[in-house]
Amino acid sequence: METPDNATTPASAAEEPTGIAAQDWDTTASAEPQYRAAVVDLLGALAYGELAAFERLAEDAKLAPTLADKAALAKMAAAEFHHFERLNDRLRTIDAEPTGAMEPFAKALDDFHRLTAPSDWLEGLVKAYVGDSIASDFYREVAARLDTDTRALVLAVLDDTGHGNFAVEKVRAAIEAEPRVGGRLALWARRLMGEALSQAQRVVAERDALSTMLVGGVADGFDLAEVGRMFSRITEAHTKRMAALGLAA
Repeated sequence: METPDNATTPASAAEEPTGIAAQDWDTTASAEPQYRAAVVDLLGALAYGELAAFERLAEDAKLAPTLADKAALAKMAAAEFHHFERLNDRLRTIDAEPTGAMEPFAKALDDFHRLTAPSDWLEGLVKAYVGDSIASDFYREVAARLDTDTRALVLAVLDDTGHGNFAVEKVRAAIEAEPRVGGRLALWARRLMGEALSQAQRVVAERDALSTMLVGGVADGFDLAEVGRMFSRITEAHTKRMAALGLAA
């Protein structure tokens, strides 16, 4: 997944961690059953997201107009699969079965990708840049409330595979060559934004441990008002990315 330069910075990121966020997994955090369930859910969702990203990038490579573009996407796909493997390994380390952890999130993510299947190369680039960035912003917000070990892993698998800069370069060049393309891609990006936020909200609402963590039942500092502010920050970052692409938000 992408972590672009203009990714959101969680409001709590600059604060001194407290509660579980100041603990490590083995010493204390893993002893809280509800927190452990939330972490398994989170890692399962991330793992399936990385697997889906790998599959999507491999498919997008087939639409690439040049051999160099095809090779670049193949390299990015390999990086996503490496992230998937790290998450799988971590789930096994904490005695969670990876397939079982991913399964609850498969339908929601598959539905998102089905509803937002790109019709061409440029739409695929915008989808990866916009969709993955929204997901990364969401997970970075959650990471601020995780134990130190889990937080480090989550942030590591959100490292930019290079797709963000690649997408910006290609999309801006396409718009410069044919300005009317920009209107179509702007509409497409707005649709992606709506679908991605709906998916994130649906996933959280359907998983009790995750929703409890977000509203403050496990992790410190999150309340319903803060969840609203979190989604506002994600929306603001999306607007900045649209500008980077040369598109109107």
